[in-house]
Amino acid sequence: MPLSEHEQRQLEQIEQALYREDRRLARLVRSSDPRVHYRRRVAEALVGLALGAAMIAAGIVLAVIGLAVAGFVVLLLCGIWALNGWRQMATVALGAASAAGQPAKRRSRRSRRARSPHGSFGERIDERWRRRQEGDL
Repeated sequence: MPLSEHEQRQLEQIEQALYREDRRLARLVRSSDPRVHYRRRVAEALVGLALGAAMIAAGIVLAVIGLAVAGFVVLLLCGIWALNGWRQMATVALGAASAAGQPAKRRSRRSRRARSPHGSFGERIDERWRRRQEGDL
């Protein structure tokens, strides 16, 4: 059962007071927050992106093709790692927002399609074609 707005505000005030009184506890709680973990992962991936770009540049300048190829691989993998961390961080943030009683800002396309009374795109096209052939349109 979600908390009311008043209860939510009271809980936030209690948390803030506890954090002010006990810095060590605040640091422990913050380190267990998954958003901090994913934010750190994105930061590490960005450092990897810079390293990969530097490897590519060094490989080109020194005419070492293997170094440039390795730099590209590092760049590609770190880019994928950063995007995955970013998506997971956003998912955790949206989950926290909806758990706090705030509605999610965006619904998935699949859920909108499933609720559509007109059917899928292909079904609508088939229906239009059938009506045209019968002369209803």
